[in-house]
Amino acid sequence: MKATFDLVIVGAGPAGLAAARAAAGAGGGLTIAVVDDNPRAGGQVWRQGPGAAQPDALREALAGLDAKPNVTLFSGAKVSALAEANALSVESAEHGGITLSFGQLIIAAGARERLLPFDGWTLPGVTGAGGLQALIKGGVPVRGERIVVAGSGPLLIAALATARAAGARVLAIVEQAPRRAILSFGLSLGVTPSKLWQALRLTRGFAGTSYWLDSIVVRALGDERVEAAVVRRGGREVTLECDRIACGYGLVPNVALAQTMGCRVARGAIEVDERQRTSVPGVWAAGECTGIGGMELARAEGEIAGLAASGQPVPVRLVHERARWRRFAARVARSFELSASARAWPSAETILCRCEDVPFGDVSPHATWRDAKLHTRCGMGPCQGRLCGAAAQTYFGWDAATPRPPLAPTRIGALLCTQAQDNAPL
Repeated sequence: MKATFDLVIVGAGPAGLAAARAAAGAGGGLTIAVVDDNPRAGGQVWRQGPGAAQPDALREALAGLDAKPNVTLFSGAKVSALAEANALSVESAEHGGITLSFGQLIIAAGARERLLPFDGWTLPGVTGAGGLQALIKGGVPVRGERIVVAGSGPLLIAALATARAAGARVLAIVEQAPRRAILSFGLSLGVTPSKLWQALRLTRGFAGTSYWLDSIVVRALGDERVEAAVVRRGGREVTLECDRIACGYGLVPNVALAQTMGCRVARGAIEVDERQRTSVPGVWAAGECTGIGGMELARAEGEIAGLAASGQPVPVRLVHERARWRRFAARVARSFELSASARAWPSAETILCRCEDVPFGDVSPHATWRDAKLHTRCGMGPCQGRLCGAAAQTYFGWDAATPRPPLAPTRIGALLCTQAQDNAPL
């Protein structure tokens, strides 16, 4: 299949959907395609599934798009490569290989969890905090299970609420940030009442769950699957018997597509101007891929990108709203900055690259990411370094190289199909 659109939006989370709605309001019959790799729109924040109710905000966003005949949604579709300067190779569960040509492109690719390895983290039952949410929303039963949620950031509280609502017993929230940082952040929530209310709603019924600050999970114990978590609290270690460990240290922007297109990336995020334009003409970016800031910031950026990319004026209120949520994002980043204990190296035997079974001790002697890949195959498995690359950047300060296509595991048939389409005479 080959199709041409005036505007293609990659990502159907809060930023992508906001961009689509804003752009769809432009006159002149602008044709818009929204591409998302999930079976249903919503992204990670509004992930749909048998274990999740559709939020009102998502229902409103989708209803607005359903009424627009000029908007086409490609669900279960992942971008595998840049076919040419203004075309994407996409693998779709429904259509197979697709080549989507575009006049303008908005990248709203979101973010992924930062997973830092510890002894036993490859045991079944150990996931990221966001990964636990995705599993529960996807229908995995956790009722009655004992869960330890660990790592850093507000996502831990969201994972607590999701697990508790699904009937799990969350034994402890293990947060690496120190008490003074958390207290300061809690006091700052008064500046954003909606976030204060959200925090109170998510943490209600906290009884029965310990909230340990300045603490980290250092080991997962078990034979066939996880049976206990070992938590370091100050100078001592505490063992909690559990059925699951959900451990994530914040989020990392997804910048692979932007890097492939030559967009400038700074401090791990896509660099944009005040109208969400990247350094490449005709390419815009919005949401977590431009920097971690939460759903409200993503929606504001998405709306600005959608308006600007479709040639519409951007109202001042949106600029002010974006600035407001950027200030909130900066407070979150300061409060949950990774401590020295969170950045401490795991044992040499701990697996760093899960795809290729490469232990940490094989990687740490190397000077660069490239050297580590050449000598150990670290980052050369199916995830192409998305997991171990973020961990290596945290531990060693390495910048991963520009990704090579395909950007996601892709069937050969889909690649051949899009290649044939690209070579076919017009």
